[in-house]
Amino acid sequence: MDKDHTDTHWTGSGWTADVVLNEDGGGWALAMTRDGHDEPLLVVPWVMGRNKKDPKPLNPADFATQVKAAQDYLTRREQQIRSAYRVIRHVTSAEGERLRVVFDVVPDEFEPQGEVVAWSAAGEELARRTCAPGLKLSQDVAQDWVDGGFEAIQGGEDPSW
Repeated sequence: MDKDHTDTHWTGSGWTADVVLNEDGGGWALAMTRDGHDEPLLVVPWVMGRNKKDPKPLNPADFATQVKAAQDYLTRREQQIRSAYRVIRHVTSAEGERLRVVFDVVPDEFEPQGEVVAWSAAGEELARRTCAPGLKLSQDVAQDWVDGGFEAIQGGEDPSW
């Protein structure tokens, strides 16, 4: 067995899996840590071995399953964060076309920023602008931006930013 694969430790695909003693209630847990990170992203219960005392040894199939689970968890978490900051408004252009205006906050610990994108009914991107992360994208603000030819967007700032 090579150094990256033991009964309780596997490394590969950008992840490290470690079988650890479950501090919360006895038994064992599997901690999945992304390469370059100090803390595990996902910790799940791990089954006992045949002797009902030691953990079940890791194997390639178990590791691949847990990597997929950790990646799925990470994807869901990122989608949830993104959707928490998203605002969508539907407006009508001067030509009578129905447009969708989407405001997203790109979270960053030090310098979050906002981005506003206008989409046609056919799904074509019409304009994209960066803006303050505290923009309050009301129906009126979105309509004014479209009517103004997608120039700089103006709107009330949310004081929580």
